[in-house]
Amino acid sequence: MRQCPDDIEEYIHDYLDGEIDKEKANILLAHIADCDECMLTFQELNRTIALLQGSHIEAPAGFTNKVMDCLPKQSRKINMKRWLQRNPVLIAASMFLMLMGGTMFSYWGEEQQFSFSKDPDIVVMGQTVIVPEGKTIEGDMVVKNGNIKVEGTVQGDLTVINGEKYLAGAGEVTGDIEEIDQLFEWVWYNIKETVKNIIE
Repeated sequence: MRQCPDDIEEYIHDYLDGEIDKEKANILLAHIADCDECMLTFQELNRTIALLQGSHIEAPAGFTNKVMDCLPKQSRKINMKRWLQRNPVLIAASMFLMLMGGTMFSYWGEEQQFSFSKDPDIVVMGQTVIVPEGKTIEGDMVVKNGNIKVEGTVQGDLTVINGEKYLAGAGEVTGDIEEIDQLFEWVWYNIKETVKNIIE
């Protein structure tokens, strides 16, 4: 019994399926011309294909629909589980946003205490911080849950969170003035401050 190359059987199938290139077809035809065993295999497979193609076997009408109806339906639970397994990054991102959002909302609600940037030249009356006329505050001023009245000078940015600012006629702020009274503005302010602190 002769030992044939392993590729010949694959070439036979590719040839009969019409999926073989010209070079491999020439190798196959040269081989089966010399090998009776491979020629016999080739002829048997060729006859089998011809027999199957010549017979007109058809499934009864509605056969496919009946088979599909008999298959068990996938539950929503399985579909959801499969979706969760296919999208882990989306799930992780959603969970992160939900937790961060919950934390921000709770932090926003809890942070109702009056606070302000400390400086010896400022005056506090109730919930109002006053920069007196003729006084200069060097650096940024932040007032949370209160008001600020600027009669003097603030050499830096002025930020009022949940409050109001009043600039007197002589009052001056050399930097940006920002009022934050909504959650999204507060979140954006905290992000900017965090980045600013990291950079410095």
